[in-house]
Amino acid sequence: MNASVGKERQAIAGDDLAVVGKPVKRRDLLEKVTGAACYVGDLQLPGMLYGKTLRSNVAHARIARIDASRARALPGVKAVLTHEDVPRVLHYGSPHPRSASCTKDQYILDTKVRYWGEGVAVVAATTEEIAEQALALIEVEYQALPAVFDTDAALAAGAPLIHDVGPGGNLVQPPVRVQRGDIERGFAEADLVLEAVYETGRPTPAYMEPNVCVAQWDANGKLTMWSSTQTAFMVRGALAEVLGLPLNHVRVLVDHMGGGFGAKQDLFQHEFLCALLARHTRKPVKMEFTRKETFLGGRSRHPCRIRLKQGFKRDGTITARQARLVYDSGAYGSHGPGVTNVGTASLTSLYRCDNVDLEGLCVYTNNPIAGAFRGYGVVQAYWALDLQIDEAAEKLGLDALAMKAKNAVREGDIAPSNHPIVGHGLEDCIRRGAAEVGWTATARPPKRPANGALRHGWGLGCEMHGSSAYPGIQEQGNAIVKLNEDGSATLLTGAAGLGTGAHTALAQIVAEELGLKFDDVSVVHGDTDVVPWDIGAFASHTTFMVGRAAQMAAQQVKAPMLARAAARLEAPAEALRVREGVVSVAGQPQRCISVREVMMPARGIPSAHLVGHGSYTPTKSYSFAAHFVEVAVDTETGLVEVLQVVPVHEFGRVIHPVAAAGQIEGGIQQGIGHTLTEDYLVDAQTGRSLNASFVDYKMPLSLDMPPVRTIMLETAPDPGGPYGAKGIGEDPIIAVGPAIANAVHDAIGVRFRAFPITPEKVLAALDAARPANPATA
Repeated sequence: MNASVGKERQAIAGDDLAVVGKPVKRRDLLEKVTGAACYVGDLQLPGMLYGKTLRSNVAHARIARIDASRARALPGVKAVLTHEDVPRVLHYGSPHPRSASCTKDQYILDTKVRYWGEGVAVVAATTEEIAEQALALIEVEYQALPAVFDTDAALAAGAPLIHDVGPGGNLVQPPVRVQRGDIERGFAEADLVLEAVYETGRPTPAYMEPNVCVAQWDANGKLTMWSSTQTAFMVRGALAEVLGLPLNHVRVLVDHMGGGFGAKQDLFQHEFLCALLARHTRKPVKMEFTRKETFLGGRSRHPCRIRLKQGFKRDGTITARQARLVYDSGAYGSHGPGVTNVGTASLTSLYRCDNVDLEGLCVYTNNPIAGAFRGYGVVQAYWALDLQIDEAAEKLGLDALAMKAKNAVREGDIAPSNHPIVGHGLEDCIRRGAAEVGWTATARPPKRPANGALRHGWGLGCEMHGSSAYPGIQEQGNAIVKLNEDGSATLLTGAAGLGTGAHTALAQIVAEELGLKFDDVSVVHGDTDVVPWDIGAFASHTTFMVGRAAQMAAQQVKAPMLARAAARLEAPAEALRVREGVVSVAGQPQRCISVREVMMPARGIPSAHLVGHGSYTPTKSYSFAAHFVEVAVDTETGLVEVLQVVPVHEFGRVIHPVAAAGQIEGGIQQGIGHTLTEDYLVDAQTGRSLNASFVDYKMPLSLDMPPVRTIMLETAPDPGGPYGAKGIGEDPIIAVGPAIANAVHDAIGVRFRAFPITPEKVLAALDAARPANPATA
């Protein structure tokens, strides 16, 4: 299929903004399309060595013996490090644990391996080929230990312990409990009670740029690390802690990145080891993952098993919601606690229910490490919730859209973060999408007629997701704005650029606030020695949180700039307006002066340029979406084809409409993948990786994408965001999965409660649904 994309934006009425809301040319556009952009993998330093990792071929074992003598003797090898050669310091796999209950459970290299593919030794050599040869010369003897690859087995009495730390057993953290109202009364009031188990797979982010870093030490013992990371300051902090350095002796540089999708929040094993190899050899060292290593040593989404039970009245009102969510964290905690906290809390919302009883468990297994991934715990939770609401509507004889609209959260309801929701965003999305596809209160859009084995159907999936809305985490955005002597401005930000165009949006906000042209604002980023501290580019909060900080910094320099202009124009500052670099008196446009003239050094002005600092501790903000999907199911092959998607998103002010639409459409592509084809598989007996390559791990490509009609609403701007903006990065991946599954049921009458929905599963379900032949019964 070829994707033909249409976009529609319903903007806030009465606006007179010059830069915000406009599709300005992205700052990084020319560098990327011409190939001039420098990624970490492009970096070449004099005398640079190449590091490679030896990975385990067992899932759970103690290292009985490791002998690297032959590898060290190979010409061209400059260093080999094993657990005997590195600091034995426990650290967080996630440099920013989103929960106080996170456990330090990782060593740089350990005497024990806990999953198939874990690093056990590293080599630095003059070429990558020599480093690979050296790996083959390292001898490792393992003492095998019992392994568990299923969360039920890991939780069972007497299960082999994967870690000696933690709250006990194979729990990463104590169980998360969320309770509201009276759950027993809620079920007693129900006319219908549904209970089912829902499961999600193990998709991986599959970012284009593999994990890569370069480390170099100077003569004063200062470490410089170039890394493809979303959290430069968190990497700086973790390296300093583990290596015993002050923060001013660690510099982290991040320029361009080829995607992250949340998974590059962790500080990975190779980053510690790269720094240690560089210190050991006194030469710069580069370590870059192969594509296979992005599977083995990277991060996936947390597989999750959810038992969900809900009570409903005949009119569709939800009276009770009880759930147990079990997240598989793999061999280490990483973001498991945060994902579990966020995912569990998310089930308090989306569809209103006063009586809830939720339990979330995060469990160690000997599977690959799961980490942060776009949709952070909510993809799993809302997969279960939305599917069950759709099924309840069918059993109650109600229209699914009408039931979801009836129960949609709205103004004043309490969000998962325990903050009140602003506006009626979810209702607006459902209403607008229904009008677009012709879904009425009593009927779905008309189906295409059956064509041979093809059956068609429509489905609706909904979601909400927070910007800076993680329970128990106090997040902060920081920015510095300099208004220069020539009237141009420079924004300094610690926010990483993942390829989303975030720095362009931040520049738009500064230009709008100062009244400058977009091209008059430049952005400095990616150097922890220069830019202000930033928590990291994740949680859909860069535009919302850092954008607000940038706006505040711009406001700080705008006030003294206007005071200078007021003296020149002999008018009160409050009567002045700035637009496209010109300051004028309101109602008297002929009385004007350029910002350049205002800022020129002049007698009596002690400092020509102005500097503003913005620091923003955000309120909690939620965006909403409803996705309408049409599918065709081939009942002979089991193939599910998405024919069209109509995503309707409400996320406050749209700063850059093209970039925002790109986020939505990219998230839909990922969501289609993990719903229908993507699943990182491991052998259930040995834990061995089965499809760690793009040959065997099936993702939808551009030619597989259906037509997408993107609709962006600005009906509920958030007063906490810059110009009312909210986040958009994570939302699109959440709703499309349930929409596809609901559409498949509409097409063939079979409900799927686990993804991916593969052709084999479809054919098996169709066979099971066929009535037995009386002649053979």
